[in-house]
Amino acid sequence: MKNYLGIINLDENEDRIRELTRTRPLASVSFAGRYKVIDFILSNMTNAGIENIGIFTKNRSRSLVDHLSNGRPWDLHRKRDGLRVFNFGDEDPVYDDVHNFADNLQYFKYSKQEYVILAPSYMICNIDFKEAMSFHENSDNDITVVYKKVSNANKSFVECDVLNINGEGRVVSVGENIGSTRETNICMEMFIMKKDLFIEIVYECIKTGRSRKVKKCIYRDLDKFKVGAFEFTGYLSCINSLEAYYKANMDLLNAKVNSELFLENGPIFTKSKDESATKYTKDSQVVNSVVANGCYIEGRVENCIISRRVHINKDALVKDCIILDNCIIGPNSKLMNVITDKGSYMPRGEELRGARNFPLVIEKQKFL
Repeated sequence: MKNYLGIINLDENEDRIRELTRTRPLASVSFAGRYKVIDFILSNMTNAGIENIGIFTKNRSRSLVDHLSNGRPWDLHRKRDGLRVFNFGDEDPVYDDVHNFADNLQYFKYSKQEYVILAPSYMICNIDFKEAMSFHENSDNDITVVYKKVSNANKSFVECDVLNINGEGRVVSVGENIGSTRETNICMEMFIMKKDLFIEIVYECIKTGRSRKVKKCIYRDLDKFKVGAFEFTGYLSCINSLEAYYKANMDLLNAKVNSELFLENGPIFTKSKDESATKYTKDSQVVNSVVANGCYIEGRVENCIISRRVHINKDALVKDCIILDNCIIGPNSKLMNVITDKGSYMPRGEELRGARNFPLVIEKQKFL
């Protein structure tokens, strides 16, 4: 699918996960031990054969740019096309992304691809974009939007867009999930259209001033554009809150979910750190957990996601937790339902416990 240009738009609202996004964009938050949130959409695009991908990011993106490097892990290190990061713009993409696109229209105009796929980073899934592309090309839709029919909307996907679809598969209106019903059509905010139409939408937004975001313009003009819907049936989570981030990580302890997310429609790639293997001492106990490389485990770990270079000292108990990179858990300490940011330190004998629906977050060097 070399005729497609991938656009990853980091326009997610991070207000409900600010504990982990004060110094980094949501796209570069650690996930599943050794991955970043952006790895999933980036891998989905490259697995579909997309060779030209532009990432429109926001401020505080040092960690993201460092992670992406030259795009080599995703086979995007090339002279023509490849990976491009647009790390500038006067507007916050949460409220205004059309000006960021308008400032870089030359990138779109000079690209040789005919179609674009516009997607965010915080929809965690392993989707076969080839099926969605084929669906769009074989239909007479101006725009195709990807959605998932869920049965737990009263507990998950709160504040996500909801599609109202008629019997012909056309999107007739778009609302918001307020958690009042269980079954609904969650919009995955992935849009497929011709590149010329995308540029036309950007021009229209700038010229009229009626919309400051591309997706809002599409929602507003459903009577003007023929917007079709493509249903995704696999695993999906939307990381738009701290609770959703915690739940999405815990879902990976389910072998079926883990296998589907990482292997179903192609592998998920990430930047390699070339760490040594994790060492487990004779006193360590690890139960139903995902542990990245480079760790040193002496204590007990149960139902946890452990990132790289974490040291869990002897007689420590870590249960139902997400431990990010370079953390030290002191001897005889106990953590339950806790998320530790990178570089956090838990001193000897300390005990912290959060609620399962509202995990406690330890920010970097909080105890130093």
